[in-house]
Amino acid sequence: MSRPTGEGRPPGYRDLFVLVEYRAVVTASALSWAGDYLCRAAVALLVFDRTGSVFASAAAFALGYLPWLTAGPLLAALAERYPARSVMISCDLARMVLIGLIAIPGVPVPVMLVLLFAGELLAPPFEAARSAQLPRILTGDRYPLGVAFNNSIYNLGQVVGYAAGGVIAGYSPHVALLLDAVTFACSALLLRRYVKPRPATLAATRRAGLWRETRQGYTLVFGHPLMRVIALISFGVVSFVIVPEGLAAAWASQLGGGGAAQGLIMAANPLGVAIGGLILTRLLRPGTRARLIRPLAVLAPLSLAPALFDPPLAGALVMAGASGMAMSLLLPAAQGLFQQVLPDDYRARAHGVMSGGIQIAQGTAVLATGALSEHFSTSTVIGAWCTAGALLMVLVTFRPISRPETPTLVSATAEETP
Repeated sequence: MSRPTGEGRPPGYRDLFVLVEYRAVVTASALSWAGDYLCRAAVALLVFDRTGSVFASAAAFALGYLPWLTAGPLLAALAERYPARSVMISCDLARMVLIGLIAIPGVPVPVMLVLLFAGELLAPPFEAARSAQLPRILTGDRYPLGVAFNNSIYNLGQVVGYAAGGVIAGYSPHVALLLDAVTFACSALLLRRYVKPRPATLAATRRAGLWRETRQGYTLVFGHPLMRVIALISFGVVSFVIVPEGLAAAWASQLGGGGAAQGLIMAANPLGVAIGGLILTRLLRPGTRARLIRPLAVLAPLSLAPALFDPPLAGALVMAGASGMAMSLLLPAAQGLFQQVLPDDYRARAHGVMSGGIQIAQGTAVLATGALSEHFSTSTVIGAWCTAGALLMVLVTFRPISRPETPTLVSATAEETP
């Protein structure tokens, strides 16, 4: 049994890991995340070796983001029609098969890309089901801490997956892909063995068709005052802090560095998120984290504003890392408030809305700043973009954001949503 937690003592990692279900879910998620990035690195290299085309290799890499920009929210709605554990296991097993087929030597590149896209289409329902499952496992103030830890593991999985993918794929892309298939098999096994079966969150009597259910998710998120503000903060902040990562190659070149400098710039923000999530979130009480949402929303882009002064590589890394640390506190606090007013049978759909919005915001920001960098120096674009972002966040967070004091917001929202 876990120790009681409260405002007097912030929950610690022991309060998370004493829960067998949480250990299984976070381990399964880490395996899936690392496998995703391992696969992307391996496929990008395999396509480049086969075609000799940088564009084809980049297109293969970009397929990982396409599902969230197309059918992601619709597929996420499926996660509420079926038990979350079953959805996660089914997605893992299907991805295991699809990635295993890609690993077969001699598979034509077009077939490989189709199989890869099919596998990536299973990420939205898996992530939506995990998002719906987590609040049932982590109650109270354990939830924001669990979100922070998950964010840290996700970012570490990104770094490890890319690094391992590059090394193993350099030896054999087929071996890297087989290892990816194994990660999905292990994830499914952990979920099957240690996570309790729970009924679907959306009752059959309330189903209204996937398209309508998906629209209901958007109506709920943007119709509820608190959720709307959190959505705008999330979409806005990520569209600014992603820019150094998206323009890392150009920024590194401007600083006189090569591939190593580019890698350091790309890794600085995820490492900041990981370090901040593991250390800073644990030290702050839930109420304190909620009160910090407004200043952190401004601080995250503001940390990158000094790029206007064309700092050296070390300065660029410090700024990107500081921005990541601000994000490590901001996202769990905001998501914690979001979950408190979110009806159970809308969790997966709301996750689809939020994840899709974040992906679109990031992609649009990188494209816009990339176009601006054709006419201005990269550091100037990053600094000006993030300065504007800090001012925008001041406007978005003008009104106080606080923890809901009663659960009435949940029932009222659920009744108002058609």
